[in-house]
Amino acid sequence: MDILLAIKAIIMGLVEGFTEFLPISSTGHLILAGSLLEFTGEKVKVFEIAIQAGAMLAVIWEYRERIARVLSGMFTERRQQKFIVNLIVAFLPAALLGLVFAHAIKEHLFKPVPVALAFIIGGLVILWVERRPKGQEKQQGMPHASRIETVDEMTLLDALKVGCAQAFALIPGTSRSGATIIGGMLFGLSRKAATEFSFFLAIPTLLSATVYSVYKERALLSMADLPMFAVGGLAAFVSAFLCVRWLLRYISSHDFTIFAWYRIVFGVIVLVTAHYGLVNWAE
Repeated sequence: MDILLAIKAIIMGLVEGFTEFLPISSTGHLILAGSLLEFTGEKVKVFEIAIQAGAMLAVIWEYRERIARVLSGMFTERRQQKFIVNLIVAFLPAALLGLVFAHAIKEHLFKPVPVALAFIIGGLVILWVERRPKGQEKQQGMPHASRIETVDEMTLLDALKVGCAQAFALIPGTSRSGATIIGGMLFGLSRKAATEFSFFLAIPTLLSATVYSVYKERALLSMADLPMFAVGGLAAFVSAFLCVRWLLRYISSHDFTIFAWYRIVFGVIVLVTAHYGLVNWAE
């Protein structure tokens, strides 16, 4: 692996890690970053999905004690069994729809302009959610009032709703984290519960996406690609770990409005530069 390729792999890994768990779309940023770096092609698409495993490992490390309790009690403790079932239920909608529509999505939506539009629409949705009247929600019995403070309070129906929200993230630029966190908040989860469940749901989602993509496109890959994948995955792990730690502190006293405006501004910039030919976004 030459130095230039290593630098590109590291940059892409950092982009993945810093954006995977924020509501700003890691896939969208990877598509745009790859376009700017002239790092595109079918093999790169596999690389972009595979390095998500590095980000997933960051969540496993951050929540290693909770995950150890879940695994040790999965056959004996009702609480841990319920948590595992909720994750499976939440995982299924995106997994099934992804199998059916993966080719069409990759063919038509993995492009800068559709991603930019998804950035803007997603930002507007976040603004709408964050600017709803907060004071009278519980008194009026509104469905989006927080009624679930921890992930252990979630029911199967709650998990299914969050899973359906995650399915929207199949559209590049939507953001898996954004869809699950904002969707969870709409369905009654507290900001902390929605964020943590999004983290846990990332484990089966990113792992399955990585395994499926690498296996399906194995003919494109060779042992010579291993260093590029390893470097990108390591960069994703380090940056994702830092991002998860930061986000958990951030949500204790802030909402997601800043991310909404970031999405909108970034999306507009991409559309304007593409329209006037200021940046040659690769298709």
